[in-house]
Amino acid sequence: MDDDADDFPEWVDRVQTNVAGEVRRRRKEMGWSAQELADRCEQLGHPIPRNVIANMESGRRAGLPLVDVLVLAAALETYPACLIFPVGYVDQTQELPFERLVPTWDALRRFTGEQEVFGRDAGLVPDFEIHASLVGTALAALDEEEQARFAARTATSRAQQDEAERKRTEYADRAVSAKYKLRYLRRDLLDDGAIPPDLPPALHDVDPPDWAHETTTEERP
Repeated sequence: MDDDADDFPEWVDRVQTNVAGEVRRRRKEMGWSAQELADRCEQLGHPIPRNVIANMESGRRAGLPLVDVLVLAAALETYPACLIFPVGYVDQTQELPFERLVPTWDALRRFTGEQEVFGRDAGLVPDFEIHASLVGTALAALDEEEQARFAARTATSRAQQDEAERKRTEYADRAVSAKYKLRYLRRDLLDDGAIPPDLPPALHDVDPPDWAHETTTEERP
């Protein structure tokens, strides 16, 4: 029982040590002093004094707020996950208290959701990933369609023109298919009460006019 009780502060210390060590490594890699890092944090709108950074790096700081991790990552031009799980610089880490050490690479992939964990809800992340993939497919198809249209106009023979038209039709169909899937994915997101991602101008016709986001107002007596 006592051994389990000792695991919690050990885990907290390990997480903070990971972040502190990576902040120090990254800061030195960029050739910055602790004061220069503090100045950059202040420019980002969340001041972290030089002495706080120095105490964190030396292990004398007791706490590490999440907001500090977010700003330090932005200041050091990296990702928050890379501060918490410094892949390649920390071999093993502990994801939760009472759990065994695991490779830092595996912990990072679970943290970002890249590696699925049975029983955990990914929310709408998979839907947004599909959305991004469909947007990429539609934009690429539209670009290819335009190139094929140009090739058809500038063809020097009937055979070249026919081939260009065939490709243009193929890419046009691919774009329509991606737009169709996007439209109904976005409809499903709206039905779930979510806000779909913004669309690029080239895909302005995906959302019909009558699908404008509904806004609700509080009923007044």
